[in-house]
Amino acid sequence: MRSTEEVVQALQAALERVGVVLPSLRVDPVTGASDEPFALVDLGRCNVRTAQRLTDVLCAMPVGEELRARVRQLNRGRRMP
Repeated sequence: MRSTEEVVQALQAALERVGVVLPSLRVDPVTGASDEPFALVDLGRCNVRTAQRLTDVLCAMPVGEELRARVRQLNRGRRMP
């Protein structure tokens, strides 16, 4: 599995490809400095224009049953005990 920093960089690049910049996107400093094996990703704060742009991009994505099934499968696999 990739490091949290690598995941944040990949998310940032993917968002930028569709025109969304979350200026506060970062590794959470509290969990990043802890003994936890995987730090949390802080999506941060953004202005209303950025929130609207992200909403527009997500709503424009075709979401079929195949994608929903895949998301459900991934969510089940990552549930905490």
